[in-house]
Amino acid sequence: MTTVRRESLAEQAAELLLARIGAGEWEVGGKLPAETTLAPQLGVGRSTAREAIRILAGRGVLATRQGAGVFVTAVEPAPTWDAVLDRADIIAVLEARTAIEVEAAALAAERRTAADLDELRRTLAERDRRRTDIRAHVEADMAFHRAVVVASGNPVLRELFDGFAPRSLQAMIDMLRIRGHHGDAADQDAHGRIGDAIAARDPRTAGALTREHLDTVKRLFG
Repeated sequence: MTTVRRESLAEQAAELLLARIGAGEWEVGGKLPAETTLAPQLGVGRSTAREAIRILAGRGVLATRQGAGVFVTAVEPAPTWDAVLDRADIIAVLEARTAIEVEAAALAAERRTAADLDELRRTLAERDRRRTDIRAHVEADMAFHRAVVVASGNPVLRELFDGFAPRSLQAMIDMLRIRGHHGDAADQDAHGRIGDAIAARDPRTAGALTREHLDTVKRLFG
């Protein structure tokens, strides 16, 4: 059985899973095995397998049905969606992220649960701990932003975010390597204030701070 041979990254696992779907291992409408079974088949841990499923869900290949499992919805990513992302420059991606995340932050402030707040605090602390490694820091940063979107309680926003995440993540890594520094205190504080506004159930501030942060990121690419 083929497994991920190098570093167990979610994107690699997603591509391997996509190849197995394309080979006919599961047909459209078919149910994937549970994470405990699928993860060792892919040669990764359960959290990485879960992220691989999220990536393919964002590409329209998989769908998670509450209480039922993960099902195949297409044997390959929608070509129009991939083509849009391939053509889009990073500013366009960031503009789309702004449209998604500003609304998600406002909704999160209204709907967040205690578990959502725990995840926001965890990912915020993780991005602070990982300041010395660019890739690890950006991955932790994307995890924080995803936690905000998840806290919105809107599955459509979550799937849209997951569709943009891989492209945005790599662009951020490349940009920060060129700049030569990352993860400064002001940036960490900006994320902390977004989390505080969500915790305080202040949707207006949560949305405004998210827009301000993403506008700052866009200027870095300008």
